[in-house]
Parts: sequence; structure tokens; C-alpha cells
Amino acid sequence: MTYFVIKSLHILFVVAWMAAVFYLPRILVNVAETAGEPAVHARLLLMGRRLYKFGHMMFGFAFIFGLTLWLGHLVTPILPQVVTGHWLDAKLAGVVILLGYFIWTGKLLKRVEAGGALPPSRSLRLFNELPVLVLFAIILLVLAKPF
Repeated sequence: MTYFVIKSLHILFVVAWMAAVFYLPRILVNVAETAGEPAVHARLLLMGRRLYKFGHMMFGFAFIFGLTLWLGHLVTPILPQVVTGHWLDAKLAGVVILLGYFIWTGKLLKRVEAGGALPPSRSLRLFNELPVLVLFAIILLVLAKPF
């Protein structure tokens, strides 16, 4: 039962982190489109800053519970084929890509707060679709464990 509680907590925090990964770029799109509206601009930056902190906390909890699942496997093998294999390496590579993407969007947010410019909103909109594709690949790897 402990395994399923830890796995459920891992999934919960991954979902919360993914909400931040998906929404922070949308905030940046809105920031890029708020020319001449300083109050809206300031509110969006505040929302982005809070969401970025929230996302980091959620990633931290997801990481801790994911690591606990993996370490639990090393201490007492639950289902060895479930938490080992090259599918896990590929999944972790996808997670690293998503984390890098999230950090990059945070750097864009900090650049705007410092008075810098953002890429055009159209580019931000297109780039906003990347995490969906990476998440789909991760989910497929976790469910199918193809290798």
C-alpha cells in the first residue's frame, strides 16, 4: 500500500508541476501582448513570479517522491521491471527537457522584469506547444515501457 501512496503523491505533484509548465508560457504571451497597459503588465508579472515559485516547489516534491519510488525499488524490489529499463532513461531525458523548458521560461520572465524584451507572441505561442509533445512521449513511455 505504501508504494501506491508514494506513487499517487508523485503523480499528484507531477500534475501540479505540469500545470505551471503549461501556464507560465501563456502568461508570457499575455505579457508580450500588453503593450501600453502597465497595470495589467505588472499583474501578469506578479502572477508569473508566483507561478514560477509554485512550479519549482511542485517539481521538488515530484522529484522527491519519484526518487523514493526508485530507491524503494533498490531496497526492496517491488516490481523490478516497473522501475528499471531503458524506458526510464528516456522518461528521465524527457523530464530534463521539460525542466530546462520551465527554467528557460522563468529566465524569460526575469528578463521582462528587468526591462528586457520577449520574443514575439506568435513565437511564444508556438513554443508553448512543445511541453505537450514531450509530456505525451513521457506518458507513452511510462505506460507502454517499450524497452
